[in-house]
Amino acid sequence: MDEITHLATTLGQRLLALDASVTTAESCTGGGIAEAITRVAGSSSWFEAGFVTYSNRQKQLQLGVAASVFDRVGAVSEEVVIAMARGAAARAEARFAVAVSGIAGPGGGSQAKPVGTVWLAWADGGAVFAARRQFPGNRQAVREQTVVAALQGLLALANGEKPVQG
Repeated sequence: MDEITHLATTLGQRLLALDASVTTAESCTGGGIAEAITRVAGSSSWFEAGFVTYSNRQKQLQLGVAASVFDRVGAVSEEVVIAMARGAAARAEARFAVAVSGIAGPGGGSQAKPVGTVWLAWADGGAVFAARRQFPGNRQAVREQTVVAALQGLLALANGEKPVQG
């Protein structure tokens, strides 16, 4: 079993034990976290919904991210992923949520936010934790590392721990 499937399976077992559910709000991973979760047989018992909000417009419409945030800090930012996680949890009525927004490449990077920059946020009820990561490699590698980090953070939260913050 590969690492992503193992993480998703372990997460599912923990969420079942907690009688809790999870939702995802994804940009740079394009639904990859939701796909990993739904690889697991029986995931409908603990997975509520996946929001793939690639455009800023959809982050606003589907998740309630304020339009003014994009002008102020950009889509790849702590503020945006926190709002995405909160919005997804509220709309899906899930206890846990994860949100990601990043620059997977090969283009789109800047000096301040180079390719491989990813912001993640994890929510458990009212508590939200965020971290910035800088992942190496090509587009596929950045996306895969983001899925792993997202699942690891969810598993930490489900185990009563804080996800590693950056």
